[in-house]
Amino acid sequence: MKNYLFLAAAIICETIGTSFLKRTEQFTKPWPTLIFVLAMALSFYLLSFALRGIPVGIAYAIWSAVGIVLISMVGFLVYNEKLDVPAMIGIGCIILGVVIINVFSKSNVH
Repeated sequence: MKNYLFLAAAIICETIGTSFLKRTEQFTKPWPTLIFVLAMALSFYLLSFALRGIPVGIAYAIWSAVGIVLISMVGFLVYNEKLDVPAMIGIGCIILGVVIINVFSKSNVH
C-alpha cells in the first residue's frame, strides 16, 4: 500500500508541474518554470519509490492515465479548455484500461 501512496504523491506532483508548464511561456517566466522543474523532479523521485513494489509498466500506466485525467480537469477549470466528445471517449478508454490492469492483471502488485 505504501508504494501506491508514493505513486499517488508522484501523480499529484506531476499534475502540479504540468499545470505550470503553460504558465512558463516556453520557459521564459522564471517562477512558473521553477515550480514546473521542482514539481516534475519531485514527481519522478516519488515515482522511483513506488517502483520498489509496483512493476514499472503498471506504475507508469497508472501514473500517466491518472495524470491525463487530472490535467484535463485542470485545463477545464483553470485554463477554460474544453474537451470534445472524442477526447472524452478517449480519456474514458484510458481510465478503463487502468481499471482493467488493476482489477484483472496478475502483473499488478496489490
